[in-house]
Amino acid sequence: MKKTCTHLISFLLFLCCFFNLSAQTNYFIDGYHGGIYGHYPLWLTKFIADTLNHYKDWKVNLEIEPESWDTIELKDPEGYAGIKKLINDSSDNVSIEYVNPSYAQSYLYNISEESIINQFQYGIQKLKQHFPAIKFTTYSSEEPCFTSALPQILRSLGIKYVSLKNPNTCWGGYTAALGGQALNWIGPDGTGILTVPRYTSESLQKRSTWQTTAWNNSATYITAASNQGIQFPVGMCLQDAGWKNGPWLDNHKLSTTQYTTWRNYFKLIEDNKNIEQLRLSQEDINVSLVWGAQILQRIAQEVRVAENKITMAEKTAALAKLYTGLPYPEKKFDDAWRTLLLSQHHDCWIVPYNIHDGETWATHVKQWTENTDSLSDVIIHQSLNALSSTTSKNNQQNIFVLNATAINRKEVVAVKLNNNTSANSVQHNGKTIASQIVINKDSSKTLLFETNIPALGYNNYSLVNDAKQSLKSGASITKDKGNFVMETDLYKLVIDAKHGNIKQFVAKYLGNKNFVAINENDFNILRGHFYNDGGFAKSSDNQPKITVLENGPLQIQLQIEGTISENNFIQTIQLTQSQKRIDCALHIDYKKGIGIGEDYRQPGGYYSADRHKAFYNDSCKLLAVFPLNLSNQKIYKDAPLDVTESKLSNTFYNSWDSIKNNVIDNWVDVTDSENKYGMALFSDHVTSYVHGENFPLALTIQYAGIGLWGRNYYVDSPTYLHYALLPHKGKWNEADINNEVIKWNQPVITSIITSRNASNTFVESIDSGIAITVMYYRGNDLYIRFVNNASTRTQHNIALNCYADELQFVELNDTVTSTIKFKKNQKVNFDCNIPLFGFKTIKLMNAKP
Repeated sequence: MKKTCTHLISFLLFLCCFFNLSAQTNYFIDGYHGGIYGHYPLWLTKFIADTLNHYKDWKVNLEIEPESWDTIELKDPEGYAGIKKLINDSSDNVSIEYVNPSYAQSYLYNISEESIINQFQYGIQKLKQHFPAIKFTTYSSEEPCFTSALPQILRSLGIKYVSLKNPNTCWGGYTAALGGQALNWIGPDGTGILTVPRYTSESLQKRSTWQTTAWNNSATYITAASNQGIQFPVGMCLQDAGWKNGPWLDNHKLSTTQYTTWRNYFKLIEDNKNIEQLRLSQEDINVSLVWGAQILQRIAQEVRVAENKITMAEKTAALAKLYTGLPYPEKKFDDAWRTLLLSQHHDCWIVPYNIHDGETWATHVKQWTENTDSLSDVIIHQSLNALSSTTSKNNQQNIFVLNATAINRKEVVAVKLNNNTSANSVQHNGKTIASQIVINKDSSKTLLFETNIPALGYNNYSLVNDAKQSLKSGASITKDKGNFVMETDLYKLVIDAKHGNIKQFVAKYLGNKNFVAINENDFNILRGHFYNDGGFAKSSDNQPKITVLENGPLQIQLQIEGTISENNFIQTIQLTQSQKRIDCALHIDYKKGIGIGEDYRQPGGYYSADRHKAFYNDSCKLLAVFPLNLSNQKIYKDAPLDVTESKLSNTFYNSWDSIKNNVIDNWVDVTDSENKYGMALFSDHVTSYVHGENFPLALTIQYAGIGLWGRNYYVDSPTYLHYALLPHKGKWNEADINNEVIKWNQPVITSIITSRNASNTFVESIDSGIAITVMYYRGNDLYIRFVNNASTRTQHNIALNCYADELQFVELNDTVTSTIKFKKNQKVNFDCNIPLFGFKTIKLMNAKP
């Protein structure tokens, strides 16, 4: 009898749970994703408006490229008018919400912080041109377009909420299953934003490599969420523009499901007092592309170059306007930013071979970034001419040197000499400067010389002939017992002549520590799996030809020519006197039909739902490896406005359901367990790195094989790339790694002129660790953004060499948060609060030199 009562009670409890579940309202985020650069048929606009009028309970969340509306307005005025009325609706119960206003739907984790900011600022500006009453309250994306610094950026734009779900388009990854109904996502700088995460109960869909269980609000998904304790479960699918489904759930919609906008959904949950606080790590964003594929490698390199050029051009043009009155070329910069932003479109990176307007995405990226580079070069040239405009009486040739960073720089710089010049040295204030002539491959000459240039400032140097050198000795390459010894005041590197590896990597300024692991002969060699040509091979398998290209006194360069699995490569190692960074370059010529990586070939061919993919397996790709003499190694790596201490025991995975964030943005750093010593590795493009308990730090160089959607990611021409190594003491911030990367990405600008001008500096004083990422004009207002990329202090003082009537602290949406008024003849000097990884934007009203 007792057992019967127990069974009856259990059955009644089950019925209560069942009826509660069936009566519980759940929600679904429907809408559209795409645009004219991805996919957007012109019939869609009117279709959305008409369908919304037909299905009164339907709601639409839009992630449409903002530039699309220029075309839609022109070619479908009727549909445009219908959508415009809906988007401009400012009532509480809106039927349409714009959830991603970024200009080109970038992945965000793979671009710079200034690119991220401009993606949103230019996108919002474009949307407001079409929909003046539009509101932006939520950020959501159908692709994994997330990065850890989003809370600070979104909140500064006035956006209050964010969703970390992308249930129906997880080809490129997904966020970790992080929590329940909502959490307060805390960014690296401490800013929080109310967030709907991917629920802990939101599993990856079975027999899929692109979905989670939230894609259709199935009863199974809702039950799992309810069992987790989620009061208002929500699923999501932003349909591809062009899918003529109307309401996504159609006849499969549960009777308890309501369509909603994100804005209205967040109203249900925002007053909850027990929301979890979560400091999201970059490693919680599990993303993957076909890292090492040549086509993706080139895209990443082209975008990186354009990002660096345009920000240098902005700062240079801002200095020229401030100090000379040269008009600031706003329209040119708008054009240059537009094409750069388009090159960051997620489709460029995940489907680079796909055709758009008769060209592949990769071809478009090349065209777009070339436009950005060309405009930036012209602007820099015009700005330099303005800043150095005082004519020399004797027409003597001089070198104008400009530093576009907020770092005082004492370093060796290069200027290409005119073919008709006989000058071979440099003087400054009548004193001869140490210099070196380098003969280039085309027989032209480059002059290297030591400079000392203030932060965001410039100097002039005189070109002279046969001046007496002040440096008798310096960097040099010698031979010792058949090995090549590269030596500067900071380093001694020993290169094995038989195998081309670095046998010793001694940092003199770090107590003569040797960074090469004991009994290791693979440091700085190439190794990979060539599945058509016998399997694993190393560049050290065959004796290389080693040539001294430069031999001091300021710079030395060694060239290693060899083969790996019958593919020719040229590797150079370059050291510069007093420079902490060691620069390396790689050029590889592949034989036709090369296959590199895990062998993708399998019975039955490629199957998209097969979770195992060859291109996930980085351990088989061609790698540059660096076995380090560091015990119990730890990894730190950068991301936009962030540095993450890795919690991964290794970076290896080979299946879609086990993706790890092994992305190198600008750098990855390996230290010993006590952060006593470390070695940072810089990359000239976003790619992946490799590391594990029994696997040395390595940079992914090449993959050639089947990638996403069965596409053959082939090698069709030589590979060129640059990387750099930087040994150090202490953690990444103590070693000033972020500033070293800034100097690598934004070299000192040099130009030969026939005029002279006194040196100048814009930054009179700035705390260490504070960078200026951008300076630009809007009308007569000078905007400057300061970023704390290394300092653990939050309070900072900044003094600038200019005057202004007023300083306004502004958010990214131009909201003024506070103001400082200056007295007449009082230079700009102010205190501000910028935590680590935080930024502060100021607007100087009527700035004057």
